[in-house]
Amino acid sequence: MMKHWLVFELFTSYISSVKGYSLVREYSGQGFFDLWDFYGGYDNTTLGNAIWVNESYATSQRLAYVDNQGNAIIKVDNTTNVPLGQNRSTVRITTQDTYDVGSLWIIDLSHIPFGCSVWPAFWSFGPNWPEDGEIDIIEGINLMSANQISIHTTPGCTHNGSEYQLGTSGSTTDCSQPSGCTVMETSPNSYGSSFAAAGGGVWATQFDVSGIFIWFWSRPDVPASVNSTSINVTQWGIPHASYFSNTCNITQYFSAQNLVLDITLCGDWAGVQSIYDATCANSGPTGLCYEDCVVGPGSPRYDDAYFNISYVRAYTSALPSPTSIPVITPTISIEPTTATTKRLTHHSDNNGWGVIVMFLIAAPIAMIGSWPLMFKKWHHRGMPPVQPA
Repeated sequence: MMKHWLVFELFTSYISSVKGYSLVREYSGQGFFDLWDFYGGYDNTTLGNAIWVNESYATSQRLAYVDNQGNAIIKVDNTTNVPLGQNRSTVRITTQDTYDVGSLWIIDLSHIPFGCSVWPAFWSFGPNWPEDGEIDIIEGINLMSANQISIHTTPGCTHNGSEYQLGTSGSTTDCSQPSGCTVMETSPNSYGSSFAAAGGGVWATQFDVSGIFIWFWSRPDVPASVNSTSINVTQWGIPHASYFSNTCNITQYFSAQNLVLDITLCGDWAGVQSIYDATCANSGPTGLCYEDCVVGPGSPRYDDAYFNISYVRAYTSALPSPTSIPVITPTISIEPTTATTKRLTHHSDNNGWGVIVMFLIAAPIAMIGSWPLMFKKWHHRGMPPVQPA
């Protein structure tokens, strides 16, 4: 317990130099879509069987609208009978604003698209993709039960595993690989039907010189502080995904980011045969993603393929005052303990103190602080749209 407390104190110090954030943009209510651009072309980024339609079509067909409760709805077309050889209409939108290092983004949703062939995402990318990095905050496919977080970069950025996060890291630590550096959510109700049944939830992403940190709360656990106009991230505890700058220099591998919401179908993740078969092998007569899902009637197959979003908020930090970092001098023997939701030990951490040393080395980065410079997947997500013929 002593070791865990010391690491938590160091972790808090690591991010607390930029603990205060002020609201700079809110996307919500009747004006939700005003400052987003619609893609208006085929999915030429993940090879999905989707047409990301333009704003006028999305509005007229009610694929993107604000409902009577003031929530933004973004959905797959579930009314058209799609003939063989054609793709199904859906939506991708991108913020007109970019948000640089020193930003914090919060999204509140009550429903995430799910179902066989369905591949939704809430993510970010820089203008010169992939050199400017990508952050996947919400992403899943087919009938997955948990959300997957990841970052994608050029070579040189790595992820140090599950050193201090609640999620479980994937096998790849090189973030330039096609899968990126993934973290699978371990908290319940982060995706699919269980997410909706729990009333939805909230994600927060801190994009900072000290690292990229992502939190998730299911609806019953959402802290009241996320609805404040001034945010203090030190109140949120351990992130669900942590990408520290001591193994991935954030300002080197990431630039100002646009935020994106999209839904594609099948493609080079959800539609890969072995992956599709894992949860959807019996979804139709052919066992093939496109033929059994995209082609034919849209309902009831795509009735759950929609986002229901209360808001997306962007915050920025002010130049912080330096925060003192405690000096740890162990004078007693500390026995290692086992954690069930996070790994605080490592095969080379010298009884756990390697983690502390890591923080002590990296902490001066956080003391420098962040300041506002305010105003996909590794499969060519940053390419320009291709217009339908």
